Amino acid sequence: MAKPVSEARARDEHGLLRGRRSRWSELRSALRIFFEYVHGLRALHFVGPCVTVFGSARFPEGHPYYELARKLGGALAREGWTVMTGGGPGIMEAANRGAREAGGRSLGCNITLPEEQVPNPYVDRFVQFEHFFVRKVMLVKYSHAFVVLPGGFGTLDEVFETLTLMQTRKIEHFPVVAMGSHYWQQLRAFVEETLVAEGTIDRRDLDLLVLTDSVEEALAHMRAAHAHRRAGEPRRLPRPSRVLGERRTE
Repeated sequence: MAKPVSEARARDEHGLLRGRRSRWSELRSALRIFFEYVHGLRALHFVGPCVTVFGSARFPEGHPYYELARKLGGALAREGWTVMTGGGPGIMEAANRGAREAGGRSLGCNITLPEEQVPNPYVDRFVQFEHFFVRKVMLVKYSHAFVVLPGGFGTLDEVFETLTLMQTRKIEHFPVVAMGSHYWQQLRAFVEETLVAEGTIDRRDLDLLVLTDSVEEALAHMRAAHAHRRAGEPRRLPRPSRVLGERRTE
């Protein structure tokens, strides 16, 4: 179960981006972020190849987008991928649920919020984060592909930051698939008719994002890209260290 945010902790997080603080406050925040980052690295070190699914927490079971995410999660699991999400309800729950129902691995990187976001019941393992930016690093670091389903500001933030990292070559080019074409069509038009037209992005940047409603087409795109493994990634997962109390993620 996710832990509620204490008042002191909430004040510390709120003050982090507020401007200059005392040296002790800045050091305390830096240490807290460092240990949170290390916690994420240790928790996800053995997850194997992941696909991260982004999407809104607000679509309930039975909604077409929920059912699409559930179908996607099952298909990814049957392909041998670990399905990773933000660990919350809605689209995240649906993707985790589909993976669980197909017998695959299902992970969640949950965020601690003042209005507590409880991890959905379909994650085999969840990692709790206090800072969005640390959580986003983990959602990107271990993934070989990304799928974005309909969502709000948080979803847009996640997918555009991922695309920016690829565009600026901070990370390799991995498949990014947007599903729910009706939902994204106006955004796609804005990108093509405004961003490309005004020269703020190159036309070739459009190739970073594939738009489809077909789970099979999404999988085919991922299969083709996954044939070229990450440069420098070990072919075998490292062995857990008993000294560090590590264990593989099943």
